[in-house]
Amino acid sequence: MKTARSLHRRTAVAAAAVAAFALFVTGCGDDSSGSAATSPRPTTSLSVPAGEHNQGDVDFAQGMIPHHRQAVMMADMAETRASSSDVKELAEEIKKAQEPEIATMSAWLTAWGEEVPQGMDGMDGMDHGDASSMPGMMNDQQMNDMRGASGTAFDTMFLTQMIKHHEGAITMAETEKKEGAYGPAKELADDIITAQKAEITHMREMLGTN
Repeated sequence: MKTARSLHRRTAVAAAAVAAFALFVTGCGDDSSGSAATSPRPTTSLSVPAGEHNQGDVDFAQGMIPHHRQAVMMADMAETRASSSDVKELAEEIKKAQEPEIATMSAWLTAWGEEVPQGMDGMDGMDHGDASSMPGMMNDQQMNDMRGASGTAFDTMFLTQMIKHHEGAITMAETEKKEGAYGPAKELADDIITAQKAEITHMREMLGTN
């Protein structure tokens, strides 16, 4: 299956960064607040693929991290609110793909000496403007509407909004391919485009709109 192959490749691309994150968290020492375990921040000593990067790569990572986090949050909702097993399976696939990618991009940013967005909206004092203005991002009202839905109503809302979300991620990835310089980031962008286009086709079939 095309999406399965894309998921495998995307997970493989992220493996080194995830391992580095695990080593970092293990070596953090005691932290009574537990913040290191829940929101690990890699150090600049992490091993990331060598290569020159530019501002386009930084913008891609800093934008895609909160974008992915919102998709993961939407997928989390599906676990308890969706009625369709297909929707639940798709949501799990999205989480498995995007959580490692968040770790990968966070490691890149830290290695480059750049800020890593910490919240779902990615703002945290960073001058990025309104996160909901990023392509495909849901606003607070839309997220609240999804939280209040369940059953088939949730399924329809999830698929409809996730299609838009994926379309936004594809737009961001296409920008990275045009403007970025860092090879691994451009490869990740290509993987995102391939996988999410396939998922969009699948979701449209599930909605009966394709």
